[in-house]
Amino acid sequence: MFYLIGLGLSLESISKEALDVCKKADKIYLENYTVEFPYKPEKLEEVVGKRVFPLTRIMVEDEKFLEEAKKKNIVLLVYGSPLIATTHVSLILKCLNEDINYKILHNSSILDAITETGLQIYKFGKIASMPKFDENYKPKSFVNIIKQNKKISAHTLILVDIGLTFPNALKQLIDVCKRKVKIDKLIVCSQLGTNESRIYYANPDSLYGAEIYHPFCFIIPSDLHFLEEEFLERVKEKI
Repeated sequence: MFYLIGLGLSLESISKEALDVCKKADKIYLENYTVEFPYKPEKLEEVVGKRVFPLTRIMVEDEKFLEEAKKKNIVLLVYGSPLIATTHVSLILKCLNEDINYKILHNSSILDAITETGLQIYKFGKIASMPKFDENYKPKSFVNIIKQNKKISAHTLILVDIGLTFPNALKQLIDVCKRKVKIDKLIVCSQLGTNESRIYYANPDSLYGAEIYHPFCFIIPSDLHFLEEEFLERVKEKI
């Protein structure tokens, strides 16, 4: 059996069902390349009581480790909710194609946690991912998502790649949007779902002094309902 297990957003959020599966598993793997954990991944070994083997992106994408699930109980732990990343969907497709028994244990993700801002989830549009912009990657599709969402008065969630620090990500966002799309206010969320969560809401240029740690994301709000505005004003941190 192959078990694809979501860890949730904090070290304490792994479910009892997941812990029971881990105790009986023959081997436990950890996917740790899509997000920078808000805790040391090694701490998971203390929680599950077994050794946890990290997998690189290449090791997950070549799917060879799944062969073990034909004869053993294999677990893959994923931060947040396990099927948010398309890589993990392909793992389940391989199981279906090769008659590998599998079970998915869901958990909370950033898509749940952004509701801590008070923004109404049904008012979000397409999600944008922000890698490092360079000569090999032009941000045209990134900017188009923001523009499309603005046209339908939808909020834009921007997921930031693991390799970007907060100051660099903020500068990159400000620079590209100054030329392409106007942003009056920006929401920055840091370590949502943990005891160290932070929410900032201000003019983009004033956010450089915000206390932000990985994992973090940006939200470009559209027209706010008065309840959204009131909630944001109450929960936002001072810079």
